[in-house]
Amino acid sequence: MEQSPVSLERMRTFVRVAERGNLAAVARETGAGQSTITRHLRELEDALGVSLLTRTTRRTALTDEGTRYYAHCVQILSLVEQASQEMRDTRQATAGTVRISCTGALGVLHVSPLIYAFQDQNPGIRVEFGLTDERIDLVRDGVDIAIRLGPLSDCAMKLRSLGESERLLVASPEWLQRTGPVRRPEDLRDREGVRMSRVHGSDRLVLRSVMGRNHVVPFHGRLIVDHGLAAREAFLAGRGFGPAHRWLVEDCLRDGRLVPLLPDYTLPSAPLSMLIAPERTTLARIRLCVEFLAEQVGGIPGISR
Repeated sequence: MEQSPVSLERMRTFVRVAERGNLAAVARETGAGQSTITRHLRELEDALGVSLLTRTTRRTALTDEGTRYYAHCVQILSLVEQASQEMRDTRQATAGTVRISCTGALGVLHVSPLIYAFQDQNPGIRVEFGLTDERIDLVRDGVDIAIRLGPLSDCAMKLRSLGESERLLVASPEWLQRTGPVRRPEDLRDREGVRMSRVHGSDRLVLRSVMGRNHVVPFHGRLIVDHGLAAREAFLAGRGFGPAHRWLVEDCLRDGRLVPLLPDYTLPSAPLSMLIAPERTTLARIRLCVEFLAEQVGGIPGISR
């Protein structure tokens, strides 16, 4: 029987299955039938004479040979994409899809308008914008750019610092009127807070005075939320006080719906970073988007370079 040729199409199928670990997911993503995906993999393995994947009913994993072949395929496909990109004219070079992931509240309030402006300047670029506070795998999830708050451990990704996100304590005027004034950190010990889940150390507040002294205050409350916008609404509803990124509450502070607590004390800021999938940095549309966002994010309230 004649061996099937090793084609770019079959290599792309193999790479996506390796990254997603699921044939059905790749079939949905590409619009091809699962039988087509299975056939591509079988033909590729027949052509190479080795098994690239081990399959169970729930998961597909790489063999040792598959792991080595995957690394070569990624390089080859990246070179093919880069070569094609360089041969296109200017209009074609800035066309295509950019997939962006961003933490939920920041994306809704501030990054979305930046994306609208970017598309106005680059009408040939399609943006897929995903909002999640979960840590994602850029390669596995097919994401080009991720904007994230907090410390990062994605050492395999290209990292670009966007600055520091200022945090402060806030509450509603009604909450303050009901619970009494807050003049020093100790006044917060028995007050009801609104806490964020999945945040390390969220059971305490570290407040630094103008003299540089740290005050550690226990932080507790009956309401625990997993989204910044939910915390914002809880503050506005008078459910308690809590730390917030300035970009989350700037408009509420400006119109008096929220007020800062202990303005002479500061909370630790959080790093804001952009992660870029390394193999995508050679694409003109990705570079355009990265540079645009890096320049514009500095205009978000409370983001300091």
